[in-house]
Amino acid sequence: MHIIPAIDLIEGKAVRLTQGDYSRKKEYNARPLEVAQQFEDAGLTRLHLVDLDGAKQKRVVNWKVLELIAGKTRLHIDFGGGVQSDEDLRIVFDSGARQVTGGSIAVKNPDLFESWLKQFGPEAIILGADARNEKIAVGGWEEATEMWVYDFVEKYVEKGIKYAISTDVAKDGLLQGPSFDLYRELQDRFPDLAIIASGGVSGMGDIEKLAEMKLFGVIVGKAIYEGRISLNQLTAFIEQMK
Repeated sequence: MHIIPAIDLIEGKAVRLTQGDYSRKKEYNARPLEVAQQFEDAGLTRLHLVDLDGAKQKRVVNWKVLELIAGKTRLHIDFGGGVQSDEDLRIVFDSGARQVTGGSIAVKNPDLFESWLKQFGPEAIILGADARNEKIAVGGWEEATEMWVYDFVEKYVEKGIKYAISTDVAKDGLLQGPSFDLYRELQDRFPDLAIIASGGVSGMGDIEKLAEMKLFGVIVGKAIYEGRISLNQLTAFIEQMK
């Protein structure tokens, strides 16, 4: 299982929100490159980079931070937030992202999202399936829909999607444990899908439990920034998994 640290960006700085609420923002580092380099030094190979300004403005905003991190590290970066057009997608790939996560766009403009999947292939495009009470949430989680998460994922599995990041918005940033039941259900329904858990990780016990479930990956953010999980612990865990 891949341990994927997250850097969420507002005004070019590394921050975390609680349950996607922009009014509950905490800034952790004004220089995200330093954070990314610390992750790389710890043996982590992937990075989940989220443009929260972009999610709100519905266009890519923090692409220069992406370009800087991609140019100064070897991290495999997946980028999400504000990718709403062909131009946004071009900017993100040109800036060094290896994968792009599309959530809102997959809900609101499925034809465009499917065209990206066909053009760039399932290795490059990740489905963002973020849910609150098993209903898809979009627009930086500020908009709820009536779309059941499993129906939403099934639609894109049929279109060839290979990777999906699913965040239980109700868990995100609370450090109270991930939504294990959500991931079990997704695994049962879509055994060939590479599922990446996100939201709620509170300590190494959660990571170990997710690893036992044989998920493709887990995104870890606040637990690292708040000192619940140390980079040394993650390094040791990665060594164990080899």
